Amino acid sequence: MADDFDMIVIGAGPGGYVCAIRAAQLGFKVACIDKRGVPGGTCLNVGCIPSKALLHASHLAQTMRGGQSMGISAGAIKVDIGRLQDYKKIGVEANVQGVQYLFKKNNIEEIVGVARLLSPTQIEVTPLNCANPPRPLTAKHIVIATGSEIAPLKGVAIDEDNIVSSTGALEFDEVPKHLVIVGAGIIGLELGSVWQRLGAQVSVIEYLDRIAPGLDSDIAKAFQRILAKQGITFRLGQKVVAAKSLKSSVKLEIESVHDSGTKTSLKETIKADKVLVAIGRRAFTDDLGLEAVGIT
Repeated sequence: MADDFDMIVIGAGPGGYVCAIRAAQLGFKVACIDKRGVPGGTCLNVGCIPSKALLHASHLAQTMRGGQSMGISAGAIKVDIGRLQDYKKIGVEANVQGVQYLFKKNNIEEIVGVARLLSPTQIEVTPLNCANPPRPLTAKHIVIATGSEIAPLKGVAIDEDNIVSSTGALEFDEVPKHLVIVGAGIIGLELGSVWQRLGAQVSVIEYLDRIAPGLDSDIAKAFQRILAKQGITFRLGQKVVAAKSLKSSVKLEIESVHDSGTKTSLKETIKADKVLVAIGRRAFTDDLGLEAVGIT
Protein backbone atom coordinates (compact mmCIF):
# COMPACT_ATOMS: atom_id res chain seq x y z
CA MET A 1 0.00 0.00 0.00
CA ALA A 2 1.28 3.43 -0.95
CA ASP A 3 2.09 6.06 1.67
CA ASP A 4 -0.05 9.15 1.10
CA PHE A 5 1.01 12.81 1.42
CA ASP A 6 -0.48 16.20 0.70
CA MET A 7 2.67 17.22 -1.15
CA ILE A 8 5.77 15.43 -2.38
CA VAL A 9 8.79 17.45 -3.47
CA ILE A 10 11.28 15.73 -5.77
CA GLY A 11 14.68 17.29 -5.09
CA ALA A 12 16.13 18.67 -1.85
CA GLY A 13 18.11 21.57 -3.28
CA PRO A 14 17.42 25.26 -2.51
CA GLY A 15 14.24 25.13 -4.59
CA GLY A 16 12.98 21.86 -3.16
CA TYR A 17 13.79 22.13 0.52
CA VAL A 18 12.48 25.68 0.83
CA CYS A 19 9.26 24.62 -0.91
CA ALA A 20 8.90 21.59 1.38
CA ILE A 21 9.48 23.63 4.54
CA ARG A 22 7.00 26.34 3.55
CA ALA A 23 4.34 23.78 2.59
CA ALA A 24 4.78 22.04 5.95
CA GLN A 25 4.47 25.38 7.75
CA LEU A 26 1.14 25.89 5.97
CA GLY A 27 -0.13 22.58 7.37
CA PHE A 28 0.61 20.14 4.54
CA LYS A 29 1.84 16.61 5.16
CA VAL A 30 5.09 16.70 3.18
CA ALA A 31 7.79 14.34 1.95
CA CYS A 32 10.98 15.43 0.19
CA ILE A 33 12.85 12.93 -1.99
CA ASP A 34 16.50 13.25 -2.96
CA LYS A 35 19.05 10.73 -4.22
CA ARG A 36 22.16 12.44 -2.85
CA GLY A 37 21.76 11.09 0.67
CA VAL A 38 21.82 14.53 2.28
CA PRO A 39 19.68 17.62 1.53
CA GLY A 40 20.98 20.86 0.06
CA GLY A 41 21.39 19.87 -3.57
CA THR A 42 24.27 21.01 -5.74
CA CYS A 43 24.40 24.42 -4.07
CA LEU A 44 25.13 23.25 -0.53
CA ASN A 45 27.11 20.12 -1.33
CA VAL A 46 29.14 20.65 -4.51
CA GLY A 47 28.37 24.19 -5.64
CA CYS A 48 27.97 27.64 -4.12
CA ILE A 49 28.82 26.88 -0.50
CA PRO A 50 32.05 24.85 -0.95
CA SER A 51 33.26 27.09 -3.78
CA LYS A 52 32.77 30.23 -1.68
CA ALA A 53 34.70 28.60 1.17
CA LEU A 54 37.64 27.95 -1.17
CA LEU A 55 37.36 31.43 -2.68
CA HIS A 56 37.51 33.00 0.78
CA ALA A 57 40.48 30.89 1.88
CA SER A 58 42.44 31.40 -1.36
CA HIS A 59 41.77 35.15 -1.27
CA LEU A 60 43.07 35.26 2.30
CA ALA A 61 46.27 33.48 1.21
CA GLN A 62 46.70 35.93 -1.66
CA THR A 63 46.11 38.91 0.64
CA MET A 64 48.69 37.65 3.13
CA ARG A 65 51.28 37.28 0.35
CA GLY A 66 50.46 40.81 -0.81
CA GLY A 67 51.20 42.14 2.65
CA GLN A 68 54.82 41.03 2.36
CA SER A 69 55.45 43.65 -0.34
CA MET A 70 54.34 46.27 2.18
CA GLY A 71 56.77 45.04 4.80
CA ILE A 72 54.13 43.02 6.66
CA SER A 73 55.40 39.51 7.20
CA ALA A 74 54.74 36.57 9.48
CA GLY A 75 57.06 34.18 7.69
CA ALA A 76 56.53 32.16 4.54
CA ILE A 77 52.89 31.68 3.61
CA LYS A 78 52.10 27.99 3.23
CA VAL A 79 48.79 26.39 2.29
CA ASP A 80 47.87 22.95 3.66
CA ILE A 81 45.38 21.69 1.05
CA GLY A 82 44.16 18.90 3.35
CA ARG A 83 43.23 21.32 6.11
CA LEU A 84 41.78 23.72 3.56
CA GLN A 85 39.49 20.96 2.29
CA ASP A 86 38.53 20.14 5.90
CA TYR A 87 37.57 23.79 6.43
CA LYS A 88 35.36 23.61 3.34
CA LYS A 89 33.69 20.38 4.49
CA ILE A 90 32.91 21.79 7.95
CA GLY A 91 31.01 24.67 6.34
CA VAL A 92 29.10 22.33 4.04
CA GLU A 93 28.16 19.94 6.85
CA ALA A 94 26.94 22.78 9.08
CA ASN A 95 24.60 24.02 6.35
CA VAL A 96 23.33 20.52 5.54
CA GLN A 97 22.61 19.87 9.22
CA GLY A 98 20.67 23.12 9.32
CA VAL A 99 18.37 21.90 6.54
CA GLN A 100 17.95 18.51 8.24
CA TYR A 101 17.00 20.30 11.47
CA LEU A 102 14.32 22.31 9.65
CA PHE A 103 12.96 19.13 8.06
CA LYS A 104 12.69 17.49 11.46
CA LYS A 105 11.22 20.59 13.11
CA ASN A 106 8.50 20.81 10.47
CA ASN A 107 7.75 17.05 10.40
CA ILE A 108 8.89 16.61 6.80
CA GLU A 109 9.73 13.05 5.85
CA GLU A 110 13.14 12.98 4.23
CA ILE A 111 13.34 10.12 1.72
CA VAL A 112 16.62 9.04 0.12
CA GLY A 113 16.22 7.41 -3.27
CA VAL A 114 15.51 7.89 -6.97
CA ALA A 115 12.00 9.13 -7.73
CA ARG A 116 10.00 8.29 -10.85
CA LEU A 117 6.57 9.65 -11.72
CA LEU A 118 3.91 7.03 -12.49
CA SER A 119 0.95 9.42 -12.78
CA PRO A 120 0.07 12.99 -11.72
CA THR A 121 -0.48 11.69 -8.17
CA GLN A 122 1.79 8.62 -7.94
CA ILE A 123 5.54 8.25 -7.43
CA GLU A 124 7.80 5.25 -7.07
CA VAL A 125 11.02 5.66 -5.10
CA THR A 126 13.89 3.26 -5.69
CA PRO A 127 16.20 3.18 -2.64
CA LEU A 128 19.92 3.61 -3.20
CA ASN A 129 20.28 0.28 -1.41
CA CYS A 130 19.09 -2.06 -4.17
CA ALA A 131 18.32 -4.75 -1.59
CA ASN A 132 15.19 -2.83 -0.63
CA PRO A 133 12.12 -2.86 -2.92
CA PRO A 134 10.78 0.32 -4.58
CA ARG A 135 8.45 2.33 -2.35
CA PRO A 136 5.12 3.58 -3.77
CA LEU A 137 3.91 7.04 -2.71
CA THR A 138 0.86 9.13 -3.55
CA ALA A 139 0.21 12.86 -3.16
CA LYS A 140 -2.37 15.47 -4.08
CA HIS A 141 0.44 17.75 -5.22
CA ILE A 142 3.88 16.91 -6.65
CA VAL A 143 6.62 19.49 -7.09
CA ILE A 144 9.53 18.82 -9.43
CA ALA A 145 12.67 20.57 -8.15
CA THR A 146 15.39 18.34 -9.57
CA GLY A 147 17.80 21.16 -10.41
CA SER A 148 20.62 20.85 -12.90
CA GLU A 149 23.52 18.66 -13.93
CA ILE A 150 26.83 19.27 -15.68
CA ALA A 151 26.56 19.89 -19.42
CA PRO A 152 28.80 17.38 -21.23
CA LEU A 153 31.35 18.32 -23.89
CA LYS A 154 31.31 16.18 -27.01
CA GLY A 155 34.44 14.07 -27.37
CA VAL A 156 35.64 14.72 -23.80
CA ALA A 157 35.06 12.07 -21.14
CA ILE A 158 34.92 13.41 -17.57
CA ASP A 159 36.59 10.90 -15.23
CA GLU A 160 36.74 13.17 -12.12
CA ASP A 161 40.44 12.34 -11.91
CA ASN A 162 42.41 14.15 -14.60
CA ILE A 163 39.42 15.52 -16.51
CA VAL A 164 36.99 16.90 -13.95
CA SER A 165 33.70 18.70 -13.58
CA SER A 166 33.21 21.48 -11.05
CA THR A 167 32.57 18.74 -8.48
CA GLY A 168 36.03 17.25 -9.02
CA ALA A 169 37.68 20.68 -9.09
CA LEU A 170 36.43 21.28 -5.56
CA GLU A 171 38.16 18.13 -4.32
CA PHE A 172 41.78 18.43 -5.54
CA ASP A 173 44.16 17.15 -2.86
CA GLU A 174 47.06 19.17 -4.26
CA VAL A 175 47.48 22.28 -6.37
CA PRO A 176 47.78 21.41 -10.09
CA LYS A 177 50.86 22.78 -11.83
CA HIS A 178 48.78 23.59 -14.91
CA LEU A 179 44.99 23.69 -14.83
CA VAL A 180 43.16 24.13 -18.14
CA ILE A 181 39.56 25.29 -17.91
CA VAL A 182 37.21 24.68 -20.82
CA GLY A 183 34.58 27.40 -20.63
CA ALA A 184 34.86 31.02 -19.45
CA GLY A 185 31.57 31.15 -17.60
CA ILE A 186 31.18 32.02 -13.94
CA ILE A 187 31.79 28.48 -12.63
CA GLY A 188 35.04 27.99 -14.54
CA LEU A 189 36.37 31.45 -13.71
CA GLU A 190 35.46 31.09 -10.03
CA LEU A 191 37.33 27.80 -9.64
CA GLY A 192 40.16 29.05 -11.84
CA SER A 193 40.58 31.98 -9.46
CA VAL A 194 40.77 29.63 -6.48
CA TRP A 195 43.54 27.42 -7.86
CA GLN A 196 45.47 30.29 -9.45
CA ARG A 197 45.61 32.06 -6.08
CA LEU A 198 46.87 28.84 -4.52
CA GLY A 199 49.70 28.54 -7.04
CA ALA A 200 48.43 26.88 -10.23
CA GLN A 201 49.10 28.10 -13.75
CA VAL A 202 45.58 28.54 -15.15
CA SER A 203 44.62 28.66 -18.84
CA VAL A 204 41.03 29.25 -19.98
CA ILE A 205 39.77 28.07 -23.37
CA GLU A 206 36.52 29.69 -24.51
CA TYR A 207 34.50 29.07 -27.66
CA LEU A 208 33.21 32.65 -27.78
CA ASP A 209 35.27 35.80 -28.33
CA ARG A 210 34.56 37.02 -24.79
CA ILE A 211 34.38 35.70 -21.24
CA ALA A 212 31.34 35.54 -18.96
CA PRO A 213 28.65 35.76 -21.67
CA GLY A 214 25.96 36.28 -19.02
CA LEU A 215 27.50 39.61 -17.96
CA ASP A 216 27.33 43.04 -19.54
CA SER A 217 30.14 43.28 -22.11
CA ASP A 218 31.88 46.25 -20.44
CA ILE A 219 31.85 44.47 -17.08
CA ALA A 220 33.15 41.28 -18.72
CA LYS A 221 36.06 43.19 -20.30
CA ALA A 222 37.00 44.73 -16.95
CA PHE A 223 36.65 41.32 -15.30
CA GLN A 224 38.99 39.74 -17.86
CA ARG A 225 41.62 42.45 -17.31
CA ILE A 226 41.53 41.82 -13.55
CA LEU A 227 41.89 38.05 -13.99
CA ALA A 228 44.67 38.44 -16.56
CA LYS A 229 46.52 40.76 -14.17
CA GLN A 230 46.28 38.04 -11.53
CA GLY A 231 47.94 35.60 -13.95
CA ILE A 232 45.11 33.71 -15.68
CA THR A 233 45.63 33.36 -19.45
CA PHE A 234 42.79 33.26 -21.99
CA ARG A 235 42.39 31.52 -25.33
CA LEU A 236 39.23 33.04 -26.77
CA GLY A 237 37.56 31.91 -29.98
CA GLN A 238 39.07 28.45 -29.47
CA LYS A 239 37.46 25.06 -29.06
CA VAL A 240 38.59 21.69 -27.74
CA VAL A 241 38.36 19.00 -30.43
CA ALA A 242 39.92 16.10 -28.50
CA ALA A 243 41.13 15.22 -25.00
CA LYS A 244 43.19 12.23 -23.94
CA SER A 245 43.67 11.43 -20.28
CA LEU A 246 47.12 10.02 -19.60
CA LYS A 247 48.52 8.55 -16.38
CA SER A 248 49.03 11.87 -14.62
CA SER A 249 48.17 14.47 -17.24
CA VAL A 250 45.82 15.37 -20.08
CA LYS A 251 46.61 16.13 -23.70
CA LEU A 252 44.18 18.52 -25.36
CA GLU A 253 43.81 19.40 -29.02
CA ILE A 254 42.35 22.83 -29.73
CA GLU A 255 41.66 24.84 -32.85
CA SER A 256 40.31 28.24 -33.81
CA VAL A 257 36.54 28.40 -34.00
CA HIS A 258 36.81 30.57 -37.09
CA ASP A 259 39.06 28.11 -38.97
CA SER A 260 37.24 24.96 -37.83
CA GLY A 261 36.48 22.61 -40.71
CA THR A 262 38.53 24.59 -43.24
CA LYS A 263 41.69 23.57 -45.08
CA THR A 264 43.63 26.22 -43.18
CA SER A 265 42.58 24.87 -39.79
CA LEU A 266 45.56 24.14 -37.55
CA LYS A 267 45.20 22.06 -34.41
CA GLU A 268 47.35 22.90 -31.41
CA THR A 269 48.24 20.50 -28.59
CA ILE A 270 48.18 21.64 -24.96
CA LYS A 271 49.27 19.53 -21.99
CA ALA A 272 47.86 20.01 -18.50
CA ASP A 273 47.88 18.28 -15.12
CA LYS A 274 44.12 18.75 -14.77
CA VAL A 275 41.33 19.84 -17.10
CA LEU A 276 38.10 21.34 -15.79
CA VAL A 277 35.12 21.09 -18.15
CA ALA A 278 32.83 24.00 -17.24
CA ILE A 279 30.74 24.77 -20.32
CA GLY A 280 27.53 25.15 -18.33
CA ARG A 281 24.73 23.16 -16.78
CA ARG A 282 21.45 21.69 -18.05
CA ALA A 283 18.15 20.73 -16.47
CA PHE A 284 18.19 17.32 -14.79
CA THR A 285 15.12 15.44 -15.99
CA ASP A 286 16.45 12.06 -17.19
CA ASP A 287 14.49 8.97 -16.10
CA LEU A 288 12.05 11.09 -14.07
CA GLY A 289 9.00 9.66 -15.85
CA LEU A 290 7.86 13.00 -17.25
CA GLU A 291 6.23 11.26 -20.21
CA ALA A 292 3.90 9.45 -17.79
CA VAL A 293 2.31 12.78 -16.82
CA GLY A 294 2.49 14.50 -20.20
CA ILE A 295 5.33 16.92 -19.41
CA THR A 296 7.74 17.70 -22.26
